Amino acid sequence: MIEEDLPARLYLLGLHGVSRVVTHTNRSVMVSIGKRRVLRIHAGYAYASDGVLRAIIRFLDPRLPRAVRRAAERELLAFPVEEYASSGPPRLRQERPRPGDLLLVHRLSQAFDRFNREHFSGQLSPLPIRLSGRMRTRLGELSVDLRTGHPIEIAISRRHIARHRWSEVEQTLLHEMVHQWQAETGLPVDHGPLFREKARQVGVVPGAKRRPEVSGGSGRKSPPSAS
Repeated sequence: MIEEDLPARLYLLGLHGVSRVVTHTNRSVMVSIGKRRVLRIHAGYAYASDGVLRAIIRFLDPRLPRAVRRAAERELLAFPVEEYASSGPPRLRQERPRPGDLLLVHRLSQAFDRFNREHFSGQLSPLPIRLSGRMRTRLGELSVDLRTGHPIEIAISRRHIARHRWSEVEQTLLHEMVHQWQAETGLPVDHGPLFREKARQVGVVPGAKRRPEVSGGSGRKSPPSAS
C-alpha cells in the first residue's frame, strides 16, 4: 500500500530524530510528535509530492527560523489530505447542557466584549464560548481551524469555574483572547515572546499556573494551565 511507504519516503527525504512514524486519519492534528519521539501524521500525506513531505520535515525541525517553519506549515496544510484518506463524517461530541450554563456563558460573553473594547480596540471577532467538562489539565483553550488559521471557539473548563474565583476565570478568558489576537493577526499561536509581551500589556500573567485543589481520589499531578 502507498500509505505503508510513507515512513520510508520521509526518512529518504531527510526526516530524523523520530523513533517511528504512525499514520492516522484524524483531521484535528495533521502532524505531531508525541512521547518517545513518535511522529503521528495523517495518512493522506502518503499521496503528497516530495515537496510537501519536505515541507513537513522543515515544519518539524525546531532549529529552523520561525518564518521558515510557518511557511512550511502553510504548505503542508494546503495539501487536501481528506481527498486521499478520509476520516469519514465528523462526529460531534457535544456535552449535555447543565443547569446554569446559559447564565455562565452569557457572563463570559459579557467579559469577552468588555476585554475586547478595553484591550483590543474592539477588533477581535465575536467567538462562541463553550464550557468543557473534559478538560483535565487545561483551564481554557482556543480552537483554530488548521487549514485557514481562523479562530473557531473558546472553551473554558467547568472545573476551573467551579473551583476558582471568577476573577481567575476572567484571566483565563483574557489569556485565550490573546491567542485569538495572535491568530487573527497572522502570528503563531504559541506562548513565545510576542505572546508574553501582549499578555503583559493586557494584564495577564503570561506563565501563570494554577495549583489544583486537593480532591480525594483525583489522581491529578500536573497543575492545569490555560493553553
